[in-house]
Amino acid sequence: MIQRWIVAEEQQGVRIDKFLNEQNLELSRSRIQDLIKNGMVKWNGMNCKSNAKVKTGDEVTLEIPEEEPLSVLPEPVALDIRYEDQDVIVVNKSKGMVVHPSAGHTSGTLVNALLYHCHDLSGINGVLRPGIVHRIDKDTTGLLVVAKNDAAHRDLVKQLQEKQVQRLYYALVHGVIGHEFGTIDAPIGRDEKDRQKMAVVANGKEARTHFRVMERFHEFSLVECRLETGRTHQIRVHMQYIHHPVAGDPKYSYRKPFGSDAQLLHAHQLSFIHPRTEKKITVDAPLPPEFEAVLASLRSEMR
Repeated sequence: MIQRWIVAEEQQGVRIDKFLNEQNLELSRSRIQDLIKNGMVKWNGMNCKSNAKVKTGDEVTLEIPEEEPLSVLPEPVALDIRYEDQDVIVVNKSKGMVVHPSAGHTSGTLVNALLYHCHDLSGINGVLRPGIVHRIDKDTTGLLVVAKNDAAHRDLVKQLQEKQVQRLYYALVHGVIGHEFGTIDAPIGRDEKDRQKMAVVANGKEARTHFRVMERFHEFSLVECRLETGRTHQIRVHMQYIHHPVAGDPKYSYRKPFGSDAQLLHAHQLSFIHPRTEKKITVDAPLPPEFEAVLASLRSEMR
């Protein structure tokens, strides 16, 4: 696919990588720079460098190469299974595991592991996301439910849409929150300045996060968050929005506050109505050892 633009007067003197970044392409600045380096961007019909400055009337073209089709193979990756029957499987996802394959993560994902473990997953979401009803971020740990057949998948999606699925998270956040409870009701959409991030924006989708303070430390608070909606990066964006970002969050917070890469956000409880039996299922997952170690250290400082 080739796209073309003519540089407007108000864009005079802008770097070409910044010019392209402002075209709402949903490409990162680094991805744009790679395309420029590989000759996929033409400036008045010629190759250029990322720091080239465009002028009024210049023609800029971008060719985005077709992505190679991905196939998903079963892989013997260890899983922490918290519940399983003929219709659903609930997994406690580890830190760093991507939920489903994408261009940058073609193996080692949760889907690869699930295909090896149970073979039968719903096909509603296609070959790359079989069984996946909802996701949690790569560096977030904890529970998610996966559908083994299409009937279970449709039922669980309906429950999510009707807010019947309860998802509880523990998050260690920066700062001491003075009140016991809170609700963040703020729409979330793509960050206009950085297309790889989400943000609270006026034209975003509705998003509500309820939280309560579980423990307070000298410079941090442990909160339990309940999602009413399920927007991308919702808890991370909302906690940053109220100036209490999640500790260790590489996108929305301060890096490595405890000398590690741990993003201290964990989906610890998941409740839903079983698609076949119609009984309520509640599954819990303990905090990962790294999260527990940080809390133990903070508690020792309070003595």
